[in-house]
Amino acid sequence: MAVYTHLGAEDLARLIAHYDVGELVSAKGIAEGVSNSNWLVETTGAGGGGSGSGTRFILTLYERRIDYTDLPYFLDLLDYLAARGCPVPRTMHDRDGASYRMIEGKAAALIEFLPGVSPTRPTPAQARAVGEVLARLHLAARDFPRARANAMDFAASAAILEACGADRLATIHPALPAMLASAQAAAALDLSALPQSQTHTDLFPDNVLMLGDRVTGLIDFYFACTGPMVLDLAVTHAAWCFDGDNAYRPDCGAALVQGYQSVRRLDPAERALFPEIAKGACLRFVASRAEDWLDTPDDALVTRKDPMQFVQRWHFYAEAGAGLLAG
Repeated sequence: MAVYTHLGAEDLARLIAHYDVGELVSAKGIAEGVSNSNWLVETTGAGGGGSGSGTRFILTLYERRIDYTDLPYFLDLLDYLAARGCPVPRTMHDRDGASYRMIEGKAAALIEFLPGVSPTRPTPAQARAVGEVLARLHLAARDFPRARANAMDFAASAAILEACGADRLATIHPALPAMLASAQAAAALDLSALPQSQTHTDLFPDNVLMLGDRVTGLIDFYFACTGPMVLDLAVTHAAWCFDGDNAYRPDCGAALVQGYQSVRRLDPAERALFPEIAKGACLRFVASRAEDWLDTPDDALVTRKDPMQFVQRWHFYAEAGAGLLAG
């Protein structure tokens, strides 16, 4: 999440007035992430009334890496999963029934606010809970009537790094250009025969809300797509199971996979390919972070993320090999 476009209080109030959520009380920009502008919005609640209790929402203005024709997929998926008991936020529809509106030439959506905090250093119990919820999501989403191709698949990662160019990548870190060949190798993997569903594909700890060891919300579905369930697990593994120095945390890694398999067992092909898929997952974030590092304006209210973190994680998976999921 981030703020690229600055909307005034009057603009926000006019937008909120199209929803049956009461009047705007406050709106605070959220300066995290790299793709969209976001605000934490508080209103007086449906019908107004001035009770003071208020209602909270997340207002998202779609800025980057979003094809507006994909918005019905993203927003309908939230409603579909919420209706099936998954801890995801509902989309608020305006009085005309639309799931998003246009403002300043950009699409905006109002999303239910869920309680909880994102863990900064996940515990094994939290990792296990996330694995369980991810598997539940995969099973619940198998019959979702829409589909969306993965716009950030391994081929896209390779293309992004190639477009950045070795010289520019080297300005971030001298070791970064060496990942070009690895990205091309990942792009050659064929994952089409693996079990498929709708997948989040961006389930970092900051996209999970928790109260203690209980997951209260999975958020930020704007990279969701139809694809291999094991790729989603690999992305989550790479995002959750390393410490601040990028050292692997085997307790969290084992707990995450055990939690997932307590709901849905991986098949032999998924287990065999897991290390290679995890390497490809790391390269996706190497590529997107490198692109953002090079292209983000210096005055944007956004925190750049270091692509070298995922280069180090890529090396872990390369060394771990087939023994990673042993047992």
